[in-house]
Amino acid sequence: MKISTKGRYGLLLMVDLGMAADDHPVSLKSVAERKHLSDHYLEQLIAPLRNAGLVRSVRGAYGGYVLARPATQITAGEVLRILEGPVSVVDESDDGLDLFWERLRTSIEEVMDSTTVADLIDMWGKMDATALMFYI
Repeated sequence: MKISTKGRYGLLLMVDLGMAADDHPVSLKSVAERKHLSDHYLEQLIAPLRNAGLVRSVRGAYGGYVLARPATQITAGEVLRILEGPVSVVDESDDGLDLFWERLRTSIEEVMDSTTVADLIDMWGKMDATALMFYI
């Protein structure tokens, strides 16, 4: 199973929205600039996330997007399934290893479903902190 840019960029988008202070609306253009992504591509990703109720749009001069629920209540699994579809390790198995493939799929789903956007924000912060470290 390989996660495409839809899933990867969708998670980056959700992390960026989750990092916004006081649920301040975030424009897709600003996310695109910070994450070095195409704002047109982000527009394609935001629609299914909005339709699924994970984000909501705020109109107006200072409008943009915010998470529809707290980051602690949105899982990576939700985001990935909306953008990528169901988890599939192999298309069809006739090799007698069905139990293995099922265990592998279940393990992947457990990690996805137990990791929240808040967890990803924490991971991002730890990664950022180590990237800024330098030695004299």
